[in-house]
Amino acid sequence: METELSRTLGIEHAIFGFTPFPAVAAALTRAGGFGVLGAVRYTAPDDLARDLDWMQEHTDGLPYGLDVVMPAKKAVEGVTEAEIEAMIPEEHRAFVRATLAKHGVPELAEGEASGWRITGWMEQVARSQLDVAFDYPIRLLANALGSPPPDVVARAHDHGVLVAALAGSARHARHHADAGIDIVVAQGYEAGGHTGEIASMVLTPEVVDAVSPLPVLAAGGIGSGEQIAAGLALGAQGVWLGSIWLTTTEAELHSRALTAKLLAAGSGDTVRSRALTGKPARQLRTEWTDAWDDPAGPGPLPMPLQGLLVAEAVSRIQRYEVEPLLGTPVGQIVGRMNSERSVKEVVDDLTRGFEKAVDRINRIAGRSAQ
Repeated sequence: METELSRTLGIEHAIFGFTPFPAVAAALTRAGGFGVLGAVRYTAPDDLARDLDWMQEHTDGLPYGLDVVMPAKKAVEGVTEAEIEAMIPEEHRAFVRATLAKHGVPELAEGEASGWRITGWMEQVARSQLDVAFDYPIRLLANALGSPPPDVVARAHDHGVLVAALAGSARHARHHADAGIDIVVAQGYEAGGHTGEIASMVLTPEVVDAVSPLPVLAAGGIGSGEQIAAGLALGAQGVWLGSIWLTTTEAELHSRALTAKLLAAGSGDTVRSRALTGKPARQLRTEWTDAWDDPAGPGPLPMPLQGLLVAEAVSRIQRYEVEPLLGTPVGQIVGRMNSERSVKEVVDDLTRGFEKAVDRINRIAGRSAQ
């Protein structure tokens, strides 16, 4: 499953995998793909350095990357986290308290800090992550919310690091190309997390045409080798997969209840909601997302206010595994995620499916498999 981009990066398969779990990223790299570690949860530079040290020890010298979050538009600028939190209306705080009370969600134990913070969505935190990351031999820097600032792109290039940015439209993709981005990830509507409104089958060839000759990765709704073949047939030089890794044995969800919900979910059990971060993000539909999407409620705040508002609530829901409220960002491919497998097993299944799809097309075209 080689392409010009995979050969440039020295990987066997043009499978790029975004994940918040170092063990998943390292396993994908060892399996011949390209693991990309999500940095958003690392609010302390030492924690990121610790896990990048671990990645160095468990990737056998093979390439990997880092994904940060730098919002293209700043809701607030030049203020501290405490000052931002002070901007949150009391009406919204009361709504959170009432929703948690309705479902009997316990308080965190005294002295137990919230384990889920969204400070990583703030640009200054992402910049501190880069101060750490560029001390390591990462080969790719991806930004989940568009083109990073020009000085960040230049800094990455000075370190010999390629820069990727996600795009939900051809217009966004052209903006990335103008900003000096090296790789555009065409992320369709089906994808988990922050995503736009155009489906992958339409979006991928539009982005390929818009930014040619820049390499494009197809993303959104991809979870089989046949779908990878389709993405490459549409002009992509690889695929960007995220949701499929959530139910791997290396994933560190620390919640059997959440894993069970993912395994049982169908492709229609997700929703694009601003409930988690303030920007539309596809996630499992739960009574939590329903509450925030209810017109009778106060509605979500813009990023990063919403993330700061719900951080402790999400920690409590996860800590006590309150099933009606328990969810996670995930794409429509969740309908295919119906068993727990290792990362290597997933990659092997993807490559087998890719080979079958290529053989099928060859037969249709009247060619024998080589």
